[in-house]
Amino acid sequence: MTPDRDAQADALLADQRRGEERGRLTVFLGAAPGVGKTYAMLSRARELRRQGQDAAVAIVETHGRGETAALVEGLEIVPRRRVEYQGRMLEELDLDAVLARRPRIALVDELAHRNVPGSRHERRWQDVMELLDAGIDVHTTVNIQHLESLNDVVHRITGIRVGETVPDIVFDRLRDIRLVDLPPRELIERLHQGKVYLPEQAERALHAFFSPSNLAALRELAMQTATDLVDDDVREAHTARGVPGIALRRRVVVAIDGLGSSEYLVRAGRRIAERRDAPWSVVTVQSGRPAEATRQAELDRAFALARNLGADTTVLHAAHVADALLDHAERDGASTLVVGRTRERPFARMFNRTLTQRLLQRGAHYELVIISSPHARARSRRGAPPPAWPGRRDALWAALATFAATTASWSAQRGFGLDDVSMIFLVAVVLVAARTGMAAAVATAVLCFGSYTYFFIDPRFTFQIGAHRGVVTVLLFLATALVAGRLASRLRQQVLALKAANAHATVLQALGQRLGTAADLGQVLQAGRASLERHLDADAWLRVADTEDHAEGTTLDAIDIAAVDWVRTHGQPAGRFTDTLSASAWWFLPLRDERSVIGVVGLRFAPEAGRPVPEQHRLVEAMIDDVSQAAQRARLVADLERARVGNETERLRSALLSSVSHDLRSPLAAMVGSASSLAGYADAMGAEDRKALLDTILQEGDRLDRYIQNLLDMTRLGHEGLSLRRDWIGVDELVGSAVRRLHRYMPDSVLGIDLAPGLPPLWVHPALVEQALFNVIENAAKFSPPGEPVDVRARLDDGSLVLEVADRGPGIPSDERHRIFDMFYTVERGDRGRKGTGLGLTIAQGMIGAHGGSVQALAGRDGRGTLIRMTLPLMRPDTASHATED
Repeated sequence: MTPDRDAQADALLADQRRGEERGRLTVFLGAAPGVGKTYAMLSRARELRRQGQDAAVAIVETHGRGETAALVEGLEIVPRRRVEYQGRMLEELDLDAVLARRPRIALVDELAHRNVPGSRHERRWQDVMELLDAGIDVHTTVNIQHLESLNDVVHRITGIRVGETVPDIVFDRLRDIRLVDLPPRELIERLHQGKVYLPEQAERALHAFFSPSNLAALRELAMQTATDLVDDDVREAHTARGVPGIALRRRVVVAIDGLGSSEYLVRAGRRIAERRDAPWSVVTVQSGRPAEATRQAELDRAFALARNLGADTTVLHAAHVADALLDHAERDGASTLVVGRTRERPFARMFNRTLTQRLLQRGAHYELVIISSPHARARSRRGAPPPAWPGRRDALWAALATFAATTASWSAQRGFGLDDVSMIFLVAVVLVAARTGMAAAVATAVLCFGSYTYFFIDPRFTFQIGAHRGVVTVLLFLATALVAGRLASRLRQQVLALKAANAHATVLQALGQRLGTAADLGQVLQAGRASLERHLDADAWLRVADTEDHAEGTTLDAIDIAAVDWVRTHGQPAGRFTDTLSASAWWFLPLRDERSVIGVVGLRFAPEAGRPVPEQHRLVEAMIDDVSQAAQRARLVADLERARVGNETERLRSALLSSVSHDLRSPLAAMVGSASSLAGYADAMGAEDRKALLDTILQEGDRLDRYIQNLLDMTRLGHEGLSLRRDWIGVDELVGSAVRRLHRYMPDSVLGIDLAPGLPPLWVHPALVEQALFNVIENAAKFSPPGEPVDVRARLDDGSLVLEVADRGPGIPSDERHRIFDMFYTVERGDRGRKGTGLGLTIAQGMIGAHGGSVQALAGRDGRGTLIRMTLPLMRPDTASHATED
């Protein structure tokens, strides 16, 4: 498929998904409060009501405006939820009431509103998302300053940081956007008239947020945002119609470092990706050394913001930041790298070693966007910051290493006469660099340089150097110490990065091994829970479909159960560390397959534990993905097994119907025919003819009884089991009974009996063993050629009685002999054709097995026919009772 056709297919699929979306969002966008968003939304609702649309007011704030309140009259209003908070009764959107009412269109004012603490969701936009997921169209209002990605832009325009924001990902559900515009002069007039705020509030607003310059800038920003959203929709529509010239989307990668500008870069990257209609991700590179607490906190906030704005987040482990970013961009299919302005490093800039310089040198195929944040610009105006001094721990390492090197060098000179002790100081620098970082290594090198010069270069105990050669020596020593320290520090960073990556891989490998040995879904969940609890130091709870696994004594509260239901319904995390049902002590995450949510994972960390760091968050996601794949595999295996059992059941059902229709109908037909002849022609028949017909009825009735008895015995073997009523019986009596019974049904059969002398009596259930022996002899007689005998032998062998029945029929192939004990085997193929139900040998095996014996199918004597060998252990009443109990 060509790229143009790929793009057209993607656009058509996106358009189809929007058409199938369960709920559609219409946003009334304004540049500032008071432009008439709520008025426009209510006017549109009244128009829809006149057209017969089912529209209801979920929540609308009139703020005392008479014109707005008049528009609410005549519309259905869903009652609000009253909540007590800090001694006051507040009214909030009743989400459950709206879901129960299920209007076609719900009007929800003030999308960026923060709900009362204790509500199901922290923000109203989350309520709107739940309504959309439930299939309810939503009309809502929002001001431009509340868009998360524009937060910094609005701050630069107005000087006010807006706290209530809406993530841009909400606008991915957008069906229609309506810009409610009002010129700044008219808005200021409305403000003076008291139509926006109370008079005293209006006066303060005119000197702050509602200045003419601010309103003009916000108005322009609102128009630009609406235009961008409409342009995206038009571009996708053109692509769906096959209009050429639309380029494929390439990913935007935003790199952050946690040094003051991370959140600003995330918002800027979102705007760039949105303008280009491109997927985007946010990455940071860890070189191995743990980040400081403030830097890690900034990275956590930036990653949380990025995920809220719809980005993927990744933590890379590498010693070289530029190489790691470029390698990730190549793997990720990125075309644009967004980085912040690097801190001032004059020496690194002199040798082209700054991050931006290395990216420019190596990233020839990428578009490099360098953004200077307000923080960086302010820092630049203040001038270059003073050099970073090592911390207390690093300074202590440097001082101790210098003291130790000095002491060792003094001892080496005095005790061993060693003149050149520079290598001792170099070893100290390398050891410090390997244990700490570059700052401590440089400090150690400078201190060792001073100590070496002061104590060991003539003239001693002064920093003066007497000979030119001594100057060269100490300068070479300093250069060598700095280079060795740099190399050792870099090697340490690489080792730490490899250890972090190896620890991640080791955890996943151990989890994979445990999941690989899981035989079913329950074992998969048990293995996943054990690994999560072990490696994350948290309680784990897993559920897939109706299968659940958790530690003994673990219970979920009502709010926990509500969070689980939310995750299953919406496929988003809930509970602790989220904005949804955050009062729960559990952090619930979805288990996904390619199309839907298949289960939920819950993690409960210690109450004092903070939010998981990005590395831990990435490990949790990777482990959950592995558990999800293993659960899917287990469910697939179970589905295949159920399908196999269903197919086998259907095969047996068909075979049974075929057997019943053939083998049970034949004796019935003979009985009905004989009875009809007797009923119609008995007076005209002779005595012998009547006796012959009666014998036929009797024989066929016995034959029918045997078939039915076989079916009943098979049912008992399969479901109820056999109850053994043991008694003594002689082998000759047992064989004689089976032979006499066969002669009644098959008088022409020829049998050869060979019973070894001195056979002891058997402590068995006589009727069952006689039935088993009869089934085997009858089966052999059916397939022996006419006039050929069926041999029945009995002998002792190692404390067991061996009964052998051999025929001279066509025999059974060796690779299929084990199948003759399967139910209905004769219906498919074999040497028995269609002369029986195919249950006789199966029943014989079950009856002999109930006595602790076995049945085997072997080749006949002299290579002819088949030999069935039955082995019965010789038991006494006491041993037999114990065997039965066992």
